[in-house]
Amino acid sequence: MKLKSPEDIQQMRQAGLLLWHTHQVAATLIAPGTVTSDIDKLVEETIVAGGGLPLFKGVPGKVPFPAATCISLNEEVVHGIPSARVLREGDLVSLDIGVKLNGWCADAAVTYAVGQVDAQKQRLLQVTEECLARAISLLRPGVRWSKIALKIQKLAEQAGFSVVEDLVGHAIGRDMWEPPQVPNFFTRNMPDFKLRPGLVLAIEPMINAGAKEVVVRPDHWTIAARDGKPSAHFEHTVALTEDGPLVLTCGPNGEGWGMG
Repeated sequence: MKLKSPEDIQQMRQAGLLLWHTHQVAATLIAPGTVTSDIDKLVEETIVAGGGLPLFKGVPGKVPFPAATCISLNEEVVHGIPSARVLREGDLVSLDIGVKLNGWCADAAVTYAVGQVDAQKQRLLQVTEECLARAISLLRPGVRWSKIALKIQKLAEQAGFSVVEDLVGHAIGRDMWEPPQVPNFFTRNMPDFKLRPGLVLAIEPMINAGAKEVVVRPDHWTIAARDGKPSAHFEHTVALTEDGPLVLTCGPNGEGWGMG
């Protein structure tokens, strides 16, 4: 567990502001007819113009991740690769973006409705965003993460949805992935930790409309709901201070917790 100083957190806030701005720019392209690779191109241009580096591009795997943005549609949970695919009316599209600025990382995701979506998809978006907001509101020094994870899980399951258990959030700092892992669900044998000031977490509930099970697509990156039902993903980078949580990837005046 790598705790950050107040000065470190201020540096991470600058990375978070660039990421927030990038998300706002990307959101202007969310409409039927948009090609997902065009969103990714604009995202990378915006990050570079702001003096940052796209955090996800080149991440090692069986195939290095080829883009600045993870763009996942409908039943895809995370890690979708931008391509010639076109957004269509009624789709859900998740944009997960990371930046590195002056050696510090920030990570945030939001799922959008493309045009009008059905009632189930709309409810899924609302509940997943509420899971993130609820988790952030409960961050306090001395609280064990397992208590917050249980509340995320209950909120999702009471709405008739399920929490993906094969994927978790993470601490973040100079590296994108730092310990500890930050699950969105509770089990009695889960790794647990006590929240401490200086801890910076990428909290990212991933909620499926159907069952929790997922599969990895042949591209080695895209993770999708096994049953083909919709999924949603919201994420913020959040620092815990003595006074409570500080969302690092919201807007300059605190706007945009959900960025939707």
